[in-house]
Amino acid sequence: MIVGTAGHIDHGKTALVKALTGVDGDRLREEKARGITIDLGFAYLPIAGGRPIGFIDVPGHERFVHTMLAGASGIDFVLLAVAADDGIMPQTLEHLAILDLLGIRRGLVVVTKADLATPERLEEIAVRVRAATVGTVMEHAEILPVSALTGDGIVALRERLVIAASDTMDRGAAAGFRLAVDRVFTLSGIGVVVTGTVLSGSVRPGDRVLISPSGLQARVRSLHAQNAPAESGRAGDRCALNLTGSEISKDHIRRGDMVLDPELHAPTDRIDAHMRLLPAETKAVGQWFPVRLHHAAAEVGARIVLLRDAAIQPGDEADVQLVLDRPIAAAALDRYVIRDVSAQRTIGGGRFVDLRPPARRRRAPSRQAQRDALAIDDPQAALTAVLAAPPFVWDLSVFARDRALSAEQGTRLAEALGLVTLECRAATIAMLPDRWRHFVLDVERVLTEYHAAYPDVQGIGRERLRMMLLPVLPAAVFVVALQRVSQDDRVLLDGAFVRLAAHTARLTPADEVAWTAMVPLLGGEVRFRPPRVRDIAGVTGRSEGDVRRLLKLAGRMGLADEVAHDHFFLRVTLREMVGIVLALTEAVPGGRFTAAQFRDRVANGRKVAIQILEFFDRHGVTVNREELRRIDPQRLDLFGQPMLSSAMRSSPDGGEPSLVGRSDFKSEWGSQTVPGGFDSRSPPPLSR
Repeated sequence: MIVGTAGHIDHGKTALVKALTGVDGDRLREEKARGITIDLGFAYLPIAGGRPIGFIDVPGHERFVHTMLAGASGIDFVLLAVAADDGIMPQTLEHLAILDLLGIRRGLVVVTKADLATPERLEEIAVRVRAATVGTVMEHAEILPVSALTGDGIVALRERLVIAASDTMDRGAAAGFRLAVDRVFTLSGIGVVVTGTVLSGSVRPGDRVLISPSGLQARVRSLHAQNAPAESGRAGDRCALNLTGSEISKDHIRRGDMVLDPELHAPTDRIDAHMRLLPAETKAVGQWFPVRLHHAAAEVGARIVLLRDAAIQPGDEADVQLVLDRPIAAAALDRYVIRDVSAQRTIGGGRFVDLRPPARRRRAPSRQAQRDALAIDDPQAALTAVLAAPPFVWDLSVFARDRALSAEQGTRLAEALGLVTLECRAATIAMLPDRWRHFVLDVERVLTEYHAAYPDVQGIGRERLRMMLLPVLPAAVFVVALQRVSQDDRVLLDGAFVRLAAHTARLTPADEVAWTAMVPLLGGEVRFRPPRVRDIAGVTGRSEGDVRRLLKLAGRMGLADEVAHDHFFLRVTLREMVGIVLALTEAVPGGRFTAAQFRDRVANGRKVAIQILEFFDRHGVTVNREELRRIDPQRLDLFGQPMLSSAMRSSPDGGEPSLVGRSDFKSEWGSQTVPGGFDSRSPPPLSR
């Protein structure tokens, strides 16, 4: 159990900790000289047959409230100190408000310096404490008079702490590891050491970790838990980690950083949150209101974006979006506190809801439904609620990561709900089973209606079908969904088209005869430079109009494609040329090739080669940048070429692979981005 002190300056917090543990929390020379606590102090109380109780002694001066906040996060039990001679003071009330905002519900009110007060004075202090704590987390806390000087009440207080420690629940060592850094220093012969409270998960020597938000990689060489060498540290422990790594130094780590499991590293500078404005505030909070945000041991400037028209009045609560000056490492449902920009007073706080909110359409009803779902404490209930609301899908890997869940917890969550998951790069897109069944039925319904309206067409274009279904999935995810749907052989993927397995587009007998005669003219040795419509008309004796009609009909059936005006290529030839482009990218440096290099491979003229490449550009098979082209591996199957394996989908530049030709997963949503979720637009009606 971690015990934190709180209270006004010179109300005996440090003396109280020393009386309980024998350790003086004031370690700095300036603290000794001035007789006040400036930085965080730490002490430990051994417990027979149990783990030691850790103490965090915080400053009481108003100038050091930001330091108090750095120590307050992660504590299990609080000792609110009220001096018998002074009574309730300004920082007593501010610290009490902070405890309330952080949701620290276990604690005692300790009336210190009891040796200086009469019984009547102690009774008066108790009455005032009861009045001040009404409606707060300390409303029903026991009030215990003590004297660090005489020792009166110290034994009773220590006994209560031991009982509280035995009742402290495990915070969840199975979750992902996070430690909030509140001190960084070096020790001769050991190296860099960081200390902090483990917020979730566990850590052992040898574990690989990251420093977030910087992303520096480190290894845990050794650790202390509760001030003693240990083989592991777990949620709720005060830990000191000896870190090693090529870029690890005291100058590269600071208070407010988070040491965490690499899988949890995803800093954010935009957060949807629930906020309460303290009743003592005299002014309402309006749009773009500047504040100082405190989370764990971090402090950062932020702006409050209202998600409603009305300002937030004192004592009111509302959902807001917090736009930060720089990214922080956080988890959903973490508590935070906001202070005014002058750092003179605490004005409110609450807890984070969504770490990946959109910058636009923040007030949309669908977003409100998502926020309500994500605010649910229980992960299983929250995920069920968010998947039951539009747009009915969510990235399971993002949900688990942002809640600091381990990979095993995420897997168990999916299994418990029977989720249908679609793996696409690093994303794991999840759907409730009923929603997936509706999606499959909608695919079959749309295809049935389309085939009835256009019986002579090969099938519906993949992109057109995507926009006609709900949810509107990103293109790459939609391909994975279609591959899953096609496993029962009722729906077939035919290059860029989708059709029911039972549907076959057929030519009339007369057109079949004409097409059979025309195919040899487009294939064979001339397949890379086939004749145009007028040339085919001259050879076959048919009118140009009739030849053009037949070739366009063949295009709708997926037999040919019009690469340029009146210049048709067989579909099998286009598939072959996609393979040539793929082989070319593997042979040239950087995977980028010129039109001349492609022309030489297909042995046709420059004009025709450029027409072919521009056709591929329009369909996204190739991406043209300054006359150098590269393959988009996600579009290789548009003309029947097999998709690349995931291992081959890296960017030609050696970076992360692009998703559907875009620089990141988020861009696929267009202007209505819902990070972690999906585009909430309704699909257009089926037009015939």
